Amino acid sequence: MIVAGVGCRTATSADEIEQVVRMALSVFKVSAGRLEALATEAGKAAEPAFVDAARRFGVPARGCTIDELGRVADRILTRSARVLEAKGVPSVAEACALVVAGENGCLLGARVSTPRATCALADGDGR
Repeated sequence: MIVAGVGCRTATSADEIEQVVRMALSVFKVSAGRLEALATEAGKAAEPAFVDAARRFGVPARGCTIDELGRVADRILTRSARVLEAKGVPSVAEACALVVAGENGCLLGARVSTPRATCALADGDGR
């Protein structure tokens, strides 16, 4: 199962989320058809732009709690001091991808970013 974890600023549009996910898919040479979920922090998972971006890929929008993100913090590749201070984890995108990919999930590489969003891909059996 391929999961796209997304971190984004408030009021990020569905177009911007779709753009960063497509960028990650391209960088890691993964077809959009293999994507099985879009994941973000629980507070943003129901936002219309995030739900719309997930719909565009034909996958569910999944939310992750800060506690869940903290449990995978030691497996994150990218460290953001700003995100660590605000959220308590070094990368929302990478942590969300790992959580939804499941216990055996692994990142395909470090997150990619645009000015308003980040995306990381993980592969696993799902949670």
